[in-house]
Amino acid sequence: MDLEEIKKEAKTYFDKHKGFIKSLKKSKKIDDKFHELHEEVFEEIDCLECANCCKTTSPIFYDSDIERVAKALKMKTADFIGRYLHKDEENDYVLNESPCPFLGFDNKCIVYDSRPKACKEYPHTNRKRMNQILFLTLKNTQVCPAVHEIMKRMEDRISS
Repeated sequence: MDLEEIKKEAKTYFDKHKGFIKSLKKSKKIDDKFHELHEEVFEEIDCLECANCCKTTSPIFYDSDIERVAKALKMKTADFIGRYLHKDEENDYVLNESPCPFLGFDNKCIVYDSRPKACKEYPHTNRKRMNQILFLTLKNTQVCPAVHEIMKRMEDRISS
């Protein structure tokens, strides 16, 4: 699977995905479909080949995340915040820069075992109540090739 090609394709599919997301809002029991496709696609796509999420976006850091990552780095919480984080327009702590400073040259996370909850859960395509985050899922098609592929397959299967 050519991850760069999928990223390009995701841009051209955005409006189609947007229309499909609107139709899914009315669907019942979409969780099972997303979960099935999540498993299927992540059997084919290796996140370590891409790491676009770590290269282009920042997770929200909750207090428990900050404490856990700071501890893993043997830093005081205030020092960690001062060095790596700032508050965004929604008053959430996010990274100062992209790519993530914890992304290694091999696309592995150097704080993987202590990473923020948002990183653990990304790209959120295997969570419950997917209908509540469909527009986040649409946004993630532009970041994560796997999410684009999941959406494409979902459209194909539901439309068939």
